Amino acid sequence: MKEITASGQTVEEAVLSALEQLNTTRDQVEVDIIDEGKKGLLGIFGSKRAFVKVKLAKNQIQETENFIKEVTKHMNVDVEVTTTVEDNHVTYEVKGDNIALLIGKRGQTLNALQYLVHLALNKDVKQFYSVTLDAEGYRGRRKDTLESLALKMADKATRLNKKVALEPMPAFERKIIHSALQAKKEVSTYSDGVEPHRHIVIKP
Repeated sequence: MKEITASGQTVEEAVLSALEQLNTTRDQVEVDIIDEGKKGLLGIFGSKRAFVKVKLAKNQIQETENFIKEVTKHMNVDVEVTTTVEDNHVTYEVKGDNIALLIGKRGQTLNALQYLVHLALNKDVKQFYSVTLDAEGYRGRRKDTLESLALKMADKATRLNKKVALEPMPAFERKIIHSALQAKKEVSTYSDGVEPHRHIVIKP
């Protein structure tokens, strides 16, 4: 990690000098004040320069992208990662051969990887991010599947006039089901059970 010590008449001047040398901006660095300096008599006699240590802050988004490449490499899958940042949500889209290995049955491997990526992204940082890990558009396809499953099961619950329990799924997938059935007045939905077996119940 790049780190330099710089000096100036004031702390601010020393920081600006360091930023210039590192060719970066204030929000990309961590500043450690070594000596605040002293103005001295008439601003000249007995004055003491200020010293600061400035280092480039970790780019958590970039580091997490490298983490994804490292983990997938250990799974013998070479991937290209495309990163999109929208406010405080980061989407990592991976592409490559053997992508089915990363997705797993009903996306279970991808969900587990997404959980690890979420932990890696939010480790020791000031800015908190939510994350989506997608593999060649799988999330979009899964959303369509879940929405049509929701409608089918809602019809079944109405037809039989009894509760229908769906298979356990992670919170963000349960949310898709809840949203898909929100407008249907003839049924209501709620989550039941304890993680990782928490599931949705559709009730007439």
